[in-house]
Amino acid sequence: KDPAECGLGEGIGAVGGGQQCPPVPRCAPPDAVVWPQAVGQVQELAALCSRSRVPMVPFGTGTGLEGGVNAVQGGVCFDLSRMDAITELSLEDFSVAVEPGVTRKALNNYLRDTGLWFPVDPGADASLCGMAATGASGTNAVRYGTMRPNVLNLRVVLPDGRLLHTAGPGRQPRWALGTPGMAGRHPGESRSRAPRRKRAAGYDLTSLFVGSEGTLGFLTQATLRLHPLPEATAVTIATFPSVRAAVSCTVQVLQAAVPVARIEFLDEVMAGACSRLSGMELPAAATLLLELHGSQQSLEEQQQQAEELVRLNGGCGQGWAQEPEERGRLWAMRHNAWYAALALRPGCQGYSTDVCVPISRLPDVVVATKQDLQDCGLTGPMVGHVGDGNFHCILVFDAQDAAESQRVRAFAQRLGRWGWEPRGRGQKGLWHPLSPLSRRRALAAGGTCTGEHGVGLGKRDLLREELGQEGLDTLRRIKSALDPHNLMNPGKVL
Repeated sequence: KDPAECGLGEGIGAVGGGQQCPPVPRCAPPDAVVWPQAVGQVQELAALCSRSRVPMVPFGTGTGLEGGVNAVQGGVCFDLSRMDAITELSLEDFSVAVEPGVTRKALNNYLRDTGLWFPVDPGADASLCGMAATGASGTNAVRYGTMRPNVLNLRVVLPDGRLLHTAGPGRQPRWALGTPGMAGRHPGESRSRAPRRKRAAGYDLTSLFVGSEGTLGFLTQATLRLHPLPEATAVTIATFPSVRAAVSCTVQVLQAAVPVARIEFLDEVMAGACSRLSGMELPAAATLLLELHGSQQSLEEQQQQAEELVRLNGGCGQGWAQEPEERGRLWAMRHNAWYAALALRPGCQGYSTDVCVPISRLPDVVVATKQDLQDCGLTGPMVGHVGDGNFHCILVFDAQDAAESQRVRAFAQRLGRWGWEPRGRGQKGLWHPLSPLSRRRALAAGGTCTGEHGVGLGKRDLLREELGQEGLDTLRRIKSALDPHNLMNPGKVL
C-alpha cells in the first residue's frame, strides 16, 4: 500500500486550489497537508492526530463559500482528492458509491451510457462527498431534491479513526466483474447488496452527517441515489415587467403542479450582466429560466401550462430550446452569474448571500430585498433557485471604500447573516459577528440563514437565532459525543 503523501512548510495555505471560487477570508494555513489514497490511511492518520490532539480539516475541491476549509486553529489538512474511485454501481437499484475525489461532472460522465444521472447541480464542479458535507443543492433541487434525500449511505472515518457506515456496514459483492451474470452490464457495474430504499431502523445517522461540514468525521464514501435521464428536455427564458411578477409566476407554476425540473430567477441587473458576458442578446428585465423534463408528449402539455402562467403574469417567452447545445448555452450563462456580476465593477470585491424562505413569503421578501439594495445604493444583482424559495444577492463593492463596505455589512445584517469585514489595502479580511438585530428578514419570514452554502465560519450566530439555545446545545452535545476533543474542523458551525 502506498503511503499517504504529506506536505509541510510555507505556502501550503493554498491547498489544492484548482477551482476558481468567490473569495473567502484567508486564515492561518494548516501546519501540514496529507493526501491519503485509501480509507485505511485516513483511519491511521486520524487516529494519530487524535492521540496527539491535533486539529483535522477535511478538504475536497475547495468550492465551498463559507470558509469551511480554513484551518483557523492550524493542524493537519486532509486533502481527499486522490481518493477517486467509483464503485458499486447498480443500474437496477439506481445507486452508486463514490469516494471524495469524484466530482459531479466526473460521475455523470461515467454514467453517460447507462441512462442514469445524478442531478444535484450546485454550479461548481464540486466533490460529491463535499456536497454531502455541506448539504448542497442547486438548480435541479425543485424536482430532484437536495443532497440530503439523495444520499443513501456514508462511510465515515470518525475523529479517533474508527469506521462507521451510517446505514449499515458495506456489503461484499455477490459477484465480481467478468463472472457469470454480468453480460450486458455497464463496464463498471458490480453487484452488491443494494442500499435499502426504505428503512425505519434506529436513528437516521446518514442525515446527521449530511450537512455536518466536516465537524463530525471524514466522509470517505457516499452511496448516492441515481435518477433516470428524461426522454425529452426543454428550456425557455421568460421576461417580466417586474421582480414581483416573475416571482409570483414561480409560485403559481408550483401551485399548478407543473413538474418543472429547474426554475431560476435573475433580476434585471443580473439578466443584463449575464447577457453581456455570454454574448446572448437578452432583455435586461426580471427573468425566469424554466426547464421541463418528461416524455415528448407530456412535455408539450407542460409547455402549454407554463406559457399560460407566464402570460397571466405579464411575461413574454422566448421560445423553447430542446437541442443539447442550445440548452447548454443557456445554462452556461446562468452558471456564470458570479463572473457576470463581478464584470459590472472590474477590480471590486464580490460577496454572496444565501437565504431561503417559504414559497408563500418569497415574493414579498425578494421585493423588499430589491428595494433595500436600491435604497442603500449597492450593486447587488439577484439570482436564485426560486422554486425552493432560495435566492442570492451578489454584492459587488470596493473593499477600500469604508462607507460602501459599511453599507454592505448593514445590508447583510438586515437580510440575515454574518459578514466578512474587508480590511485596508494589503490586509487580510476578518470574519466577525455583526451586531445582532431583533429581526432578520429571512428568519422573520420563517426561513433559514442558509439554503445551500452551509454555516461555516460566517453564520454561527444566526444558527443560534434560527434553532434557539436548546437546539444549539443539542448540536453541541452530539458534537461532544463524537468529537470530545473538538479536533474535527474546529471553529466551524458551532
